Amino acid sequence: MRTKPAVLDLIVATGFVAALMAGCAPPDSAPEPEVGSSFGTTPGSGGALLFQGARLILGDGNVIEDGALLVEGDRILSVGRTGEVSAPVGATSIDLAGKTVIPALIDAHAHLGYERYTSWGSQNYSRENLIDHLDRYAYYGFGAVFSAGSDPDDLAIELQQAQRDGDVDGARFLFAAGMAPPGQGPNNQFLRHALAIADETGMTVLRGAATEAEGRAHVREVAAKEIPFIKIWVDDRGGSQEKLEPAIYRAIIDEARDSDIEVIVHQQTAQDMPDLLEAGVAGFLHGRLGPTLDDQLAAQIRDSGAFLVPNLGLGELRRERVGADPFLQEATPPAVAARLRESFDALGVGAGASRAAAAASQRERELSDAFSRLVDAGVDIVLGTDAGAVPDHFFGYTGHRELEIFVRLGMTPMQAIIAATSRPAERLGLADTGTLAPGQMADFVILDTNPLEDIRNTQSISRVFLRGREVDRTRLRRLWTGQD
Repeated sequence: MRTKPAVLDLIVATGFVAALMAGCAPPDSAPEPEVGSSFGTTPGSGGALLFQGARLILGDGNVIEDGALLVEGDRILSVGRTGEVSAPVGATSIDLAGKTVIPALIDAHAHLGYERYTSWGSQNYSRENLIDHLDRYAYYGFGAVFSAGSDPDDLAIELQQAQRDGDVDGARFLFAAGMAPPGQGPNNQFLRHALAIADETGMTVLRGAATEAEGRAHVREVAAKEIPFIKIWVDDRGGSQEKLEPAIYRAIIDEARDSDIEVIVHQQTAQDMPDLLEAGVAGFLHGRLGPTLDDQLAAQIRDSGAFLVPNLGLGELRRERVGADPFLQEATPPAVAARLRESFDALGVGAGASRAAAAASQRERELSDAFSRLVDAGVDIVLGTDAGAVPDHFFGYTGHRELEIFVRLGMTPMQAIIAATSRPAERLGLADTGTLAPGQMADFVILDTNPLEDIRNTQSISRVFLRGREVDRTRLRRLWTGQD
């Protein structure tokens, strides 16, 4: 894969299209977050900060016990052992004895804008709702999120520019232009809402390619806007849509290569993957794990230099009583958590429980076998959740739960942390984040407990710093749970 400069450095402001605000304003019943207010006042603001005494998990496989992290402005200046890192006169020292620091996490597959927690759909899509989602990611320790093919170009570019200008906080926002057969692509429910946003605002959300020439022309449009990613859908949705033909996706990928644009794919099955790899896709947003993902295919993914997002929690977490999880409740209105609990309880156990349990056990073995093949083959596995693609698959929370699944299926906690930090940073062109190292952006999470002992300890978040400033998690939690 080619190395790109940091994605935000590629963005050119285009101005905000007022039609979005008028056409897709969120309901008045839900409180609007304040723009650019998710960061609090950092101790020693304006000077250097020396964090000392913590275990530093660097994101590249290395660990420094009793480490020191020197930060000034939005950058990490030095990393080493406590007592070996020199701080400038006037620096503020912060004791982190007993705690662990990891790089901020990155979600490489999400769909922002549609989820409102009290409802889901195009009626919720607005600049303010996007910012709320970026704040939710920041709250849960995520420094960046990749929204995959379902955002209006002009709004997405404007929001990225606003983040560059320092007017919007939260996790860094990345996005891909979406491409599929005309009027198709996302799941049928999602598709209706994405097309509604395009109709109501006049913005481009999805580009339809019925011929090779159309595909190449669309790629040139994307290149002119300096969007560095394209997502394609190669999925007939159980026969309800057309599948993007190989000749067309090959033309798209070929044209994108000439413009240094990475093409990532939502593919229907593992059987689609060999030809897509030969065509030159950069990565897969669904693992399609199972018996058909064999050793030969795992080796082909590795040798092609592609990455893979397993994307397992989308199905699994919907079979859990997540509304009772205190970690979800931290950033969820109590009424929403109650609704999730009631919906789960209403499903009941039923007479088919034993058959369902047997099927789940078989599926678990197939997932574990396929996942282990990927790990053993050295495939670049990347954290991604598909959060926001369907109702109630929430931002930030689902990323931590996905890491649990990674470890359960065969990764070590260290491998899972790499899959959530340095690996997605490399794959998304974020050269300035993903690790704790001098010169990197000061994006990191302070944990109360050690995730190398139990990956669930990534949930023991004490503090989050993005771009050198502390996220005001208390204010955000109070806002979302109705305590303000």
